[in-house]
Amino acid sequence: MAHIRHDPTTTQKGKITYNTDIVSGIVAIAVNEVEGVSLLSTKNKGIKLNFDKQGVLADISVKVDGTSTVSSLAFKIQQSIKHNVESMTNYKVAKVDVHIQDVNFPENTAI
Repeated sequence: MAHIRHDPTTTQKGKITYNTDIVSGIVAIAVNEVEGVSLLSTKNKGIKLNFDKQGVLADISVKVDGTSTVSSLAFKIQQSIKHNVESMTNYKVAKVDVHIQDVNFPENTAI
């Protein structure tokens, strides 16, 4: 295992870039951290990302449990994505749009 230390006295310049799949993976982890939420099972995994000058713009499509408050879950998803992406990368999150595509209701609950 290599150990790399940051030396603030060096004048070395460089740029770190992340593959879109890496950021998508971080977003997927962030969504899975929120209890009662799962990403849609589609080929693009319910995640669409765009990168611009303001930061990362994320469109997330999820399925939620019917026993939770939808607006509360959406806020938790936004906060989790913002925290994870900004702490694991050099990117800022400008916007997270959460699309609730499906609700799972418990089997014994009457509508």
